[in-house]
Amino acid sequence: MNKNIAALQKEPNGTIRLTVTIPSSDVKKTWEEVFADAVKNIEVPGFRKGKAPRNLTEGKIDKEKIREEVLKKLLPIAYTQAIKTHGIKPIINPKIHVEKLEDPSTSSGQVRDWQFTALTCEAPIVNLNNYKDNIKSLTAKAKIVIPGKDKQEVKFEEIVKALLESVKAEIPTILIDNETDRLLSQTLEDVKKLGLTLDQYLSSTGKKPEDLRAEYRAKAENDIKLEFALLKIAEEEKIVVEEKEINEAILAAKTEDEKKNLEANRYLLASILRQQKTLDFLKNL
Repeated sequence: MNKNIAALQKEPNGTIRLTVTIPSSDVKKTWEEVFADAVKNIEVPGFRKGKAPRNLTEGKIDKEKIREEVLKKLLPIAYTQAIKTHGIKPIINPKIHVEKLEDPSTSSGQVRDWQFTALTCEAPIVNLNNYKDNIKSLTAKAKIVIPGKDKQEVKFEEIVKALLESVKAEIPTILIDNETDRLLSQTLEDVKKLGLTLDQYLSSTGKKPEDLRAEYRAKAENDIKLEFALLKIAEEEKIVVEEKEINEAILAAKTEDEKKNLEANRYLLASILRQQKTLDFLKNL
């Protein structure tokens, strides 16, 4: 494959926009390869399967499927080259927008390059500031023992609130949008299970669609901010999860299906356990 051209633009909201151009020579070469494979399965009366002249097979082949297959082959390679060229470390799958793609098999004259844009982002920079002092001002109450009175427990919500108020982080808009969409989709699924329409649900809650999205957007931003803040704290405090802890969590599963699911997702389980250990660290400050 020839060298693709990739222009990078970092937007103020943290989104990274890559405009990638795939050389026409690669487009034509890959198109011919995919087309040739498709021809092998075409049957034309009077010819052995896959042996008919091209002018008799072209009309029997779905060009859109050929285009999709060519994209499947070229786009991942081009995207990977682009992020390596610019030294980007994406944390999400890109949102891809493909421009109108010329069909090199029917084009008159020179084949044009293909172009697509990819939207992604890197992990946000997190400044923890004086989070320990703010949380200690809360947990200190729980350490005071007054004879004849129950010990004051610090609520999880209070610790999270103090942490989020201390931490500064610019969360990329694309991350917030993705999480907002996920939360909305989950709510829609839950509403359907209740046998309600979205309009009925909104009516029962007294909310408008834009109100619901704004609510979930705020939640999404806080959830992502908390996730990266906990990750930063875990790194600074060298909080790790041992293999033994992962195995214990798997053995503690209530059903065999749950055990299999945890075993198949050990990395995710380790992340959850590390997050829980970090929250315990905050509670014990």
